[in-house]
Amino acid sequence: MNPGRGIGSGRTPRRSLLADAPVSAGVAVVGASALLAGGLMLARGGWREEGMRFWTFAVEHRDLYEGIVREWNASGGEPVVLRQVTSAALERRLLASFFADVPGPDLVEVERGMAPLAFAGPLEAIGFLDLTERIQAEGLFDEIDPAAFSPWTSRGRIFGLPHDVHPVMLAYRADLVEGAGIDVSEIETWDDFRRVLAPLMADADGDGEPDRYLLAFWENVEDKVEVFLLQADGRLFDEEERPALDAPANARALAEMATWVAGPGRFATDVPDFSASGNRLKVDGRALFYVMPDWMCDVWQNDLPQLAGKMKLMPLPAFVPGGRRTSVWGGTMLAITDGAPDPEAAWTFAKHLYLSDELAVRLYEEAEIITPIRRHWSHPVFDEPDPFFSGQAKGRLYIGLIPQVPPRNSSPFYRIARRLACEALRSLAAWHRAHPGAGRSELEARAADLLRDAQEELVRRMEANVFHRGALREEEA
Repeated sequence: MNPGRGIGSGRTPRRSLLADAPVSAGVAVVGASALLAGGLMLARGGWREEGMRFWTFAVEHRDLYEGIVREWNASGGEPVVLRQVTSAALERRLLASFFADVPGPDLVEVERGMAPLAFAGPLEAIGFLDLTERIQAEGLFDEIDPAAFSPWTSRGRIFGLPHDVHPVMLAYRADLVEGAGIDVSEIETWDDFRRVLAPLMADADGDGEPDRYLLAFWENVEDKVEVFLLQADGRLFDEEERPALDAPANARALAEMATWVAGPGRFATDVPDFSASGNRLKVDGRALFYVMPDWMCDVWQNDLPQLAGKMKLMPLPAFVPGGRRTSVWGGTMLAITDGAPDPEAAWTFAKHLYLSDELAVRLYEEAEIITPIRRHWSHPVFDEPDPFFSGQAKGRLYIGLIPQVPPRNSSPFYRIARRLACEALRSLAAWHRAHPGAGRSELEARAADLLRDAQEELVRRMEANVFHRGALREEEA
């Protein structure tokens, strides 16, 4: 799901998320607010609906699901009460149900940035139902692309059904790029990207700055740094959820990205997403290429109708010849809380909703999102030409890239690690501006130093967590 638009336990209240959280003071404030919010909701009687409570953070999801929920309720199954709760409120309410035994939803949609908060502490303290055996027994590993499960997996256990995969391409101003006689099929790598598109970086007005830049990159930098790190086979954590910021692949990727935004070969600029000023720059062609997960297509078609027929899509240039041509941005899972009074009924409804033919088609038609369910990919809706993207069958293009989508990690320290990686890139870019003659080997060495410092900081944060301190020391031994 687009991250820019957008639990009742029934047991002894947990302390893991607050007591073992990565940022103690801030999370404690949130937790206190959550407890207050929970108490107010109880006082108002807002938790007394009959049936399974199903919460989603997204208005678009609620609108998609309403018809399916009505049909389900009319069929005589366990009734479902669908509610849309804003992301901030949803996070507070989940915290309240984790720590104060305040009733929460039975089923809940959780966005990528929120889910890792639930994975702090031991597995038995996680407030979502472990779905691993159910998924195995019902053959869903064969039905759903494996990369779609990775954000919802902790220590080998799966806690949600994936709503999406979110492969990434580049969208580009075909009217300006192809109008200049450039063939993007000649681009395989980022080196090719720089070389083939260099003529478009002209300074016709003589102000010492290109009239157009090639790539919109510096806005939403944390999201996009993660996109490109993953594409380059970098990672924030390894398969065992141990910190891996100092991995050599990360240094190579950051060195490459630094040349995009600093130094004599700079070709990227800031064009904000989700803003009127950014939309004006897009229409004016300030940058020509844009990072485009499937869900972002819907944003552009709604917000930038004047660009219809002027845009096209292409795979991401690879970091090395033969390398990965896509990445991933965002994501949503459907989880069952471990306090749900009838988990089997909740599981039956979850499969009815997320595995349905109807939802797969409507997700694409109304939100441009590709379903992670493989059997639906043959549907002809994905072959329909899209007028906005100059008649390309964009659904089929995204589906063709799904096998290359990189896996992700669900460490509760994900937000901190991502922020530290971005701070390292900012420092590296500033250093490159001060040393414009630096070569790639020098940039990689500087990136390695910065990431080593970031790794030490991340380990310090994790060592402050009682649960993770013990795990780290066991690994070191």
